[in-house]
Amino acid sequence: MTAIESPCILVCSIDMKTGFCFGCGRTRDEIGGWIGMTSEMRRAVMAELPARLETVERRPRRETRRSRMARERGALS
Repeated sequence: MTAIESPCILVCSIDMKTGFCFGCGRTRDEIGGWIGMTSEMRRAVMAELPARLETVERRPRRETRRSRMARERGALS
């Protein structure tokens, strides 16, 4: 099986103003349909992500999955 390239960084929180994920810059529809996209479609979306990320607020309004996992790892140490 071939691995699918993804821009996901486990932030997974949508900026309600722009509709883009704080972490990767994709929309909900793009995230949900990522596995069904062709490589060319994924590359086209990924080419737009840097510009999209410039438009989102820098901090999500809730705890992200990545920060929660880091906090939980710290509590276990």
